[in-house]
Amino acid sequence: MSFSWPRGHRFAGLAIVTLMALPLQMSMANSNPPTVSSTPARMAPEPHDPHVGLEEVMGEAALTWVRQRNAQSEAVLQADPRYEPLRRELLEVLDARDRIPMVSRRGEWLYNFWQDATHPRGLWRRTTMAEYRKPDPKWEVLLDLDALGKAEGQSWVWQGSSCLSASSNRCLVALSPGGTDANVVREFDLDSREFVRDGFALPLSKNRWTWVDADTLLVGTAAAGDPVTDSGYPRAIRVWKRGTPLAQARVVFEGLKGDVWAGVGSDRTTGFERTFVMRGIDFYRSEMWVLQGLALKKVPKPEDAQVSFWKERALMRLRSDWRQGDRVWPAGSLLVMSALALMEGKPDPVALFTPTPQRSLAGYTTTATSVVLSVMQDVTGRLEVRRPDGAGWMSRSIPVPNTGTLSVSSLHDSTLADDEWAEGLLISYTDLLTPESLLLTRADRSGIESLKARQGLFSTHGLRLDQRFAVSKDGTKIPYFIVMPTGPRTAGPKPTLLYGYGGFEIPMRSTYSGGIGRGWLARGGVYVLANIRGGGEYGPAWHTSAIRENKQRSYDDFIAVAEDLIKTGVTTPSQLGIRGGSNGGLLVGAVMTQRPELFGAVVCQVPLLDMRRFHRLLAGASWMAEYGNPDREEDWAYISRYSPYHHIPPASGEGAKKLPSMLLVTSTRDDRVHPGHARKMAARLMERGQPVLYWENVEGGHSGAADNGQRARMQALEYTFLWRALGPMAGAASTASMSSGPSMPGGAK
Repeated sequence: MSFSWPRGHRFAGLAIVTLMALPLQMSMANSNPPTVSSTPARMAPEPHDPHVGLEEVMGEAALTWVRQRNAQSEAVLQADPRYEPLRRELLEVLDARDRIPMVSRRGEWLYNFWQDATHPRGLWRRTTMAEYRKPDPKWEVLLDLDALGKAEGQSWVWQGSSCLSASSNRCLVALSPGGTDANVVREFDLDSREFVRDGFALPLSKNRWTWVDADTLLVGTAAAGDPVTDSGYPRAIRVWKRGTPLAQARVVFEGLKGDVWAGVGSDRTTGFERTFVMRGIDFYRSEMWVLQGLALKKVPKPEDAQVSFWKERALMRLRSDWRQGDRVWPAGSLLVMSALALMEGKPDPVALFTPTPQRSLAGYTTTATSVVLSVMQDVTGRLEVRRPDGAGWMSRSIPVPNTGTLSVSSLHDSTLADDEWAEGLLISYTDLLTPESLLLTRADRSGIESLKARQGLFSTHGLRLDQRFAVSKDGTKIPYFIVMPTGPRTAGPKPTLLYGYGGFEIPMRSTYSGGIGRGWLARGGVYVLANIRGGGEYGPAWHTSAIRENKQRSYDDFIAVAEDLIKTGVTTPSQLGIRGGSNGGLLVGAVMTQRPELFGAVVCQVPLLDMRRFHRLLAGASWMAEYGNPDREEDWAYISRYSPYHHIPPASGEGAKKLPSMLLVTSTRDDRVHPGHARKMAARLMERGQPVLYWENVEGGHSGAADNGQRARMQALEYTFLWRALGPMAGAASTASMSSGPSMPGGAK
């Protein structure tokens, strides 16, 4: 079952603005359109912002300011003797040939997208299982993005493919210019390895699409002239027939301007084909319909529950408690029920997973006969199988390592009537010190085959991985992973890099990174990964306990981990650096302004920082379910207490407070989190005499980089900055050349 959703943050996430009282238009059989009520926002006054001109992404004055800041930062960091060795080593890591090519299966083929030094923008390719089992498989190249970009004069970045079925040679391929969330979608012929002339093609937009059949798509796109939501995503869905103009395609759904998105999905399981329309009310609540002809039949589910279909059954994952009769199913549960009973409004749920204080559901996948659960127990992985057995369900564990991070994907192709890999599973294992390995097993019986394993990219000799717990301000125990040197010669505080995220129910898990290894650990640093509230480490409750008016708990948790590292002698404030991206950029910005005495350096990537205006910038309106609506006085009352942009003190004079050195990194092409957040923060820091460097990549979207060369450069700048600020040579000299100059020339509006 596949869906075309807005891409969420992994660097951040999505949510809503106030719903407007507009009609919800649908084609539905024997049903009235759903109605949506709205409550006008009470507008809190917004003070004058002298740096608002930096929000003009492609404005000449703003870009001049960016070029000046980039040149200044590069002059400082690239001149450092540590920069070039770091860049070379990090690029070697990113281009390593022994990376495991992760695959998805369709029919006899395993598909993969691959980037390396020879193909920086990447190859879409495929191979067979027999070849894939070999140490060096032979791949059939389907599309070369470097060659395509050169031929078309465009900086294409891969955004994925969607193929109709195992028996079809047609796929839809999504390409992004420079890494933006917006994409173009083109129909591709697997046999000829060419785009289909006069085939399906969606112009540049934040497109949503899925196959209905070989000659029909379900699409959401601004390219048809349809309106978009306040978050910039499609709000209308059309049924598009081959050979007809897109603008004439039948509209079967239109949501509200204040919704987050309208989405589509499909289940191509033979004999159980279904196509879906979804309405994103906010980031966590949605409505869902099954498309039947041109009519929509609503799926009766809790708005914050996720539903998928599995043959004659439906699977429902709960984000809040759900009462059915005398029974209450707790938030975080995974339920299974008859699809027919659910659609008739008479669900008959059975729990496949029920959370505990230590156990949460990270995800699940299905084979022909089984549901495979990925479980976290105190943020370490377990894999468990559930299979129908008479009137009940059989349960067993898959015997794989359970001290790190496990991921599982199904090899089952549900479009095949007779599938030899109907029970096949690919399992990967990793932790902060263990390179990724890939295993092959089956859900219906024991036996595990080792397929592939990476070589280490840095020496782990003398390094130890531990899990510890800090105690937050309200007494909550906060887990964190720490990698540090061991032995008597390694005693004493060390330069330490602390990373966190704490938002959108996204867990931070222990995974191997050659970049962290080469850039930090191998050079003598300590690395720490914090599992703070707001994330998904312990399920929905761990997340919802730190959103909106309780967002400060995320920051209290992160501060508690920092204090624990200092108290236990791991590091000192002058040696403690913090790094975070997107929502994590908001995190490090907030704790930097709240507790500057705890930190020696801050790396802030593609961040949210101006929480007074975040909902007015690009996709920002979609995140109000997480943060609140700053146009409401009662919401701004708590948002204003942590908004980093509004809490920068002067470095001297009345109210002076010295902040740690900061490096802000963003991308001009980030059309999710507006680069204006980072630009304005840098301008205000400079204006108030605080130490800051700023670097903006011209490509890369929300990931910050479009290819491995750009990634290596960006990471080398970050690690050079951190070692200058925190390492053995750190001190006043290392930050003396950081900018504290004027803000954007002519930038005030």
